[in-house]
Amino acid sequence: MPEITPEIVAQHGLTPEEYERVLHAMGREPNLLELGIFSVMWSEHCSYKSSRRHLRKLPTTGPRVICGPGENAGVVDIGDGLAAIFKMESHNHPSYIEPYQGAATGVGGILRDVFTMGARPIANMNALRFGRPDHPKMRHLIRGVVRGIGGYGNCVGVPTVGGEVNFHEAYDGNILVNAMTVGVAQADKIFYSAASGVGNPIVYVGSKTGRDGIHGATMASAEFGEDSEEKRPTVQVGDPFTEKLLIEACLELMASDAIVAIQDMGAAGLTSSSVEMASKGGVGIELDMDAVPCREEGMTPYEMMLSESQERMLMVLKPGREAEAEAIFRKWELDFAVIGQVTDSGHMVLKWKETVADIPLAPLADDAPNYDRPHFATPKPAPLTDIPESTDIAADLLKLMASPDLASRRWIWEQYDHMVGADTIQRPGGDAAVVRVHGTRKGLAITTDCTPRYCYADPYEGGKQAIAEAYRNLCAVGATPLAATDCLNFGNPERPEIMGQLVGCIEGMAEACAALGMPIVSGNVSLYNETRDESGASKAILPTPAIGAIGLLEDWEKSATIGFKGEGEHIALLGETKGHLGQSLWLRELHDLEEGPPPPVDLESEKAAGNSVLNLLSYGHATAVHDLSDGGLAVAVAEMSLASGIGASVNAAHEIVPEAWWFGEDQGRYLITVKEPNWFDNWYGAHFGGHIRYIGKTGGGTLSLGGCSIPLADLRAAHESFFARLMG
Repeated sequence: MPEITPEIVAQHGLTPEEYERVLHAMGREPNLLELGIFSVMWSEHCSYKSSRRHLRKLPTTGPRVICGPGENAGVVDIGDGLAAIFKMESHNHPSYIEPYQGAATGVGGILRDVFTMGARPIANMNALRFGRPDHPKMRHLIRGVVRGIGGYGNCVGVPTVGGEVNFHEAYDGNILVNAMTVGVAQADKIFYSAASGVGNPIVYVGSKTGRDGIHGATMASAEFGEDSEEKRPTVQVGDPFTEKLLIEACLELMASDAIVAIQDMGAAGLTSSSVEMASKGGVGIELDMDAVPCREEGMTPYEMMLSESQERMLMVLKPGREAEAEAIFRKWELDFAVIGQVTDSGHMVLKWKETVADIPLAPLADDAPNYDRPHFATPKPAPLTDIPESTDIAADLLKLMASPDLASRRWIWEQYDHMVGADTIQRPGGDAAVVRVHGTRKGLAITTDCTPRYCYADPYEGGKQAIAEAYRNLCAVGATPLAATDCLNFGNPERPEIMGQLVGCIEGMAEACAALGMPIVSGNVSLYNETRDESGASKAILPTPAIGAIGLLEDWEKSATIGFKGEGEHIALLGETKGHLGQSLWLRELHDLEEGPPPPVDLESEKAAGNSVLNLLSYGHATAVHDLSDGGLAVAVAEMSLASGIGASVNAAHEIVPEAWWFGEDQGRYLITVKEPNWFDNWYGAHFGGHIRYIGKTGGGTLSLGGCSIPLADLRAAHESFFARLMG
């Protein structure tokens, strides 16, 4: 093996100080294989070395939490002996380099995180961020990512039921692809990853190991430069048909009592899976590299350990159960090999004819670097003083509805099979997706949310708002919010202003999670989402703490939808409106301004409004519900009209300037429709109180906003135009 030089250390993404720690941990010079193992385990992607100390601020426990962060996915109790298992993860860098495979393998990886724990996956979601639509690469990236998500999810037979898509120039050189999976399992049959039992066999199952994805975790922990195309070999290649076989084989074996521990091979492949299993169990591990199934000739232990080939799992079995397990995996036409055993050494020992690596496990995992990076909060934006005037509210709404962030996503949704499995209750386009828990009356509501422009203007308020909007979307369909997962996408944490964004968002999220009773039970951190241009200057993405959240409906038939249900119903605005235009889409899309503070989030009011909506729906008093977010009141009414094909007439507010009334993005608000307002007023006032205001009625074929009318046909044409024009 070659001598370890400073250049080789740098190529492995380790700093000189970190290499000194390696020397101290080993008590000697590592060989190249050992250096590679330290490299991936100490990468930002695997070790969370810049974020660990701050992630501890997040609430992670609650009355329904069975398993919080630290395992493959989070687990919450949904009653009647069932559990929901879910997680969200990033596949950003691979998706920029090779969009189809990057997005596809992101879906495959998050599916494995969920079924590894014993759950059958029932739904996929995603959160996508792209750059300027007219950027030369963007159409190629959008097309590849959407096809990759659809191609993998559709083939593996798990419905993709919704998500979110944003566009901003900050993502020109570094798009974000965040994937989420939700599964259901028996609450008393959850599988964990901690290895135990000295002498127990370690088995490898699934696909063979190839050379794809080597150093993928290291690549995901570095900025992009002009050489991004050269990193294509670090992108994995997925096979959804093999994944489907792997799901069925694993679930079949899980029905027995043969498995002691199980872990998918995700980032850093065989290295991370074996290290995590052994370190969580406080044991050692010995692997025979000659026994690893390989699909390419002449593969070295370095390549085997660092490959991120897809559709692979690692298990610890009870002794004597190998033949039973092998028969199941051979039946499903998958590889099966006993490649090692659990030891009491506290070391990872790799053999390839002879011992080729011997590393103490503690420094690889629990004792990995844990940095307290310098950070500071950027100054908060000044309040808006000169608010532009609108000369035509109707024209403004038409332009907003055709804008990239608000236009119909039909072109995307039609490429996803959102009905496979026949349990999808609410398709994409509402506030949250709703999926039936098969064989029960229960439904799970699922949403993904974040407003990056808020997080950039004020990370703390933006972090609060991301959680609050997820909470609001779940309440809007009638689901009791249970818990959340996160995908924290930020730039280079070695820059104090970027680290300040991360810390601010986490602290805002933590406050909102605690106030709204929605703990974070799993997640992912993706840093170094930056691109260096030709001059060497670095440009970061907007801070994007994407939130995935789930809620529970005891009866899925009682889920609410956003579409108006009939003519002549009364439209009520629940929640207080002050007309906050700072950082609004109206300001950005109509006046090219990204100014002012984001709307503040009053968590007490947010919880009260959410509880009110849940009670209205449980008693059957509201016929339609929609939360207010991007674009404010006018956009929310327009979306309700388009969802139903029924128009509406909505009154202006004389105490608030028109631009702020129609397009302000005040938080904690919902639109609801009711049939009998007087009776509803008495009931609502007696039970809840709070801000409620009647603003109009449903009916007709036009949308009238304070006297400005838009035919629904014109509104729909504007709404549907963006992707058709962009993607041809």
